Amino acid sequence: MTNNKNTKRALGRGLDAILSSPDTDITSKDISGNYVAGAIAELNIDEIEANPFQPRSHFDEVMLQELAESIKSQGVVQPITVRKMGRDQYQLIAGERRLKASKIAGLKKVPSFIRVANDEQMLELALIENIHRQDLNAIEVAISYQRLMDECVLTQEQLSEKVGKSRSTITNFLRLLKLPPEIQIALRDSSITMGHARALITVEEESQQLHILKSIISDGLSVRQVEEMVRQLNNPVTKKKKVPAKSIPEKYQDVPSIISKALGAQISIKRNETGQGSIVISFKNDNELDKVISFFEKK
Repeated sequence: MTNNKNTKRALGRGLDAILSSPDTDITSKDISGNYVAGAIAELNIDEIEANPFQPRSHFDEVMLQELAESIKSQGVVQPITVRKMGRDQYQLIAGERRLKASKIAGLKKVPSFIRVANDEQMLELALIENIHRQDLNAIEVAISYQRLMDECVLTQEQLSEKVGKSRSTITNFLRLLKLPPEIQIALRDSSITMGHARALITVEEESQQLHILKSIISDGLSVRQVEEMVRQLNNPVTKKKKVPAKSIPEKYQDVPSIISKALGAQISIKRNETGQGSIVISFKNDNELDKVISFFEKK
């Protein structure tokens, strides 16, 4: 009976293939004695080149120094992973922090797993290894997703399956790459959060985005405050313009006082921009109202 409960691998097929399949191991030495085998080999650091697919661009110098001190006293606890490129030539697959810290610690050799991987697997492996690190910033994740889609020709749905993330999560990260460079740098440097950035994405004008960015940094605005600011910006409350009353022509300037004397009550004339208007008769009490009524009755 076939088991239909297929469990999604969060690490992706490429990572699983490289790290779990015996086909990716090289398990013997060549006749010259050079390493071409799996297990753990002590490789010269100078023979290992950087991973061109490394999605991570920023490494905390303090944390690197701390790791270097640990390596000086304890050694490299977890070997790095490399692929063989040629005679005494290797390319890093995973473990760049450990490799950098080993160089700082003054090591000449570093314990390494030697594996087989093509460029697509290299990119996927580097991406997946870094995505699951808590200290990888959102911009690096977004760039990694975009590169994997472009270079491995994947849809967002296919990428979602490979990295074990929902499609909406993938979309939210990719949208960050549409932000101005200043905002991407602020997010990378943790000057703002992912929540701040997602709110800024909905602002159309770049100048307004940058203005809000300055306010976030200078005033320490919360994500909720920025969301409210953006909401008001995108949906401004339109105030009705007050139409000024059209001034009365000079030949009618004395009319209010003339009618007021005749009626024995205060009157005012109102006129709009089209020339239409009204005469308003004001009275203080019933006696004044009766006088006004009597005036018109006599006419």
